[in-house]
Amino acid sequence: MSLPAVPDDRLPASALSEVRPAYGTGSLADVLPSVGALLGVPGTTDALGLRSRLDGVDRIGVLLVDGLGFHQLPVASAYAPTLADLSAGAGCLTASFPSTTPVSLATLGTGAPPGAHGILGFTVRRPDGGNLVHIHWGKDPDPLSWQPLPTRFEQASRAGVRTAAVTRAEFEGTGLTVAVQRGAPITPATTAEQVAKGLVETLAAESGPALVYAYFPDLDSAGHGHGVDSEPWREAAAAVDALLDRVVHSLPPRSALLVIADHGQLNVPASARIDMGVLPELSAGVIGVAGEPRVRYLYAAPGALDDVIAAWQTVFGDRAAVLSRAQAIDEGYYGPVPPAHAGRIGDVVVICRGRTVSLATGWEPPSVNTLVAYHGALTAAEMHIPLLIAR
Repeated sequence: MSLPAVPDDRLPASALSEVRPAYGTGSLADVLPSVGALLGVPGTTDALGLRSRLDGVDRIGVLLVDGLGFHQLPVASAYAPTLADLSAGAGCLTASFPSTTPVSLATLGTGAPPGAHGILGFTVRRPDGGNLVHIHWGKDPDPLSWQPLPTRFEQASRAGVRTAAVTRAEFEGTGLTVAVQRGAPITPATTAEQVAKGLVETLAAESGPALVYAYFPDLDSAGHGHGVDSEPWREAAAAVDALLDRVVHSLPPRSALLVIADHGQLNVPASARIDMGVLPELSAGVIGVAGEPRVRYLYAAPGALDDVIAAWQTVFGDRAAVLSRAQAIDEGYYGPVPPAHAGRIGDVVVICRGRTVSLATGWEPPSVNTLVAYHGALTAAEMHIPLLIAR
């Protein structure tokens, strides 16, 4: 497959600097606990200081726009006037690590760092040696044991807060949805118009406190397939704006909208792609591959760990941090990791820097190699996400 044209994503050089997740002070893990505190849910803390801006609000919509990183706001705002208005007062949070959708959705839904909830990558190795792709997860492994924490939707519901999730009908009952959104009945919605309608109507449905989550994936999909600031990406940004315009101008009394994301994105040129499928030295000693191109998880044959690390360090040099599992955990990227979850992380963790990606031809679908924009690693472009507020 040939690589589509790679547009200029207009990222400043500072967006390629490393950012660590701010668990407990300003990350995705702090969003729903802060919302819960505002809605009177016991045992929650407003780490984000929402009360100072939302006093008197008892119905909150949380809209997650997949792929709308903080550093994409200036680019998207050119095609999205409502987004531009909201961005004038934008706060900045961090995603979790890896900065990828299933990890971020679990971090949002549980209000906990990845080490605690156990969804530790886009793809991870199962105990039986196979791979679990979290976005294609059914009932095996059992979502309730794989992700053991109660969700913040369950916690809110027990406290008398009405909860709902406005998202695609096909997500209902999947392993990922059960793991990270249980406690929030689904209102089916696919298009921007449907998401806006579902969000507004669900907020307005009854009196009393309410927490309504909504998800819109089109911007991320356009970025992956065509690149940030491609024509399809601009069209997706305009769709996001239409959604926001409808919701912002239709919010019922005593309600507010928070707009967040799960990660940002960056475009990757052909020259920054290193493929273990065509470099034999990168496959030597490797018996399993998971993760994704920006954060690669490698599982080493017995006795081969040191050789695998050395080979990857030699090839990548300063284009990636090549760490053992223990080193990656000690760095604190995941928060505390209990022994039951540690084995889901690779024996070797390769965190790409700059615009580099680690491809794995022969180990994962060929379509992964033809994506234009990627995410998952620790650059500000991927890790910084917005917090926009309308009331």
